[in-house]
Amino acid sequence: MSLEVLEQLESKVQSAVDNISLLKMELDELKEQNGKLQDENHQLRNEHVAWQERLRALLGKMDQMGETI
Repeated sequence: MSLEVLEQLESKVQSAVDNISLLKMELDELKEQNGKLQDENHQLRNEHVAWQERLRALLGKMDQMGETI
């Protein structure tokens, strides 16, 4: 009886170890994906700022044109 219980415990421990290993691999993949998404987000924010600056410059030119007319 005790050998059977020990085998069940061993099986559960091995299952837990396997699950932990899988979760660690998944976590590593998610961290990598998160890093890529953060890089992309940073790039998109920079592009957004550049577009805002260009738009402000164009609006400033339009204002100057309006003042000269």
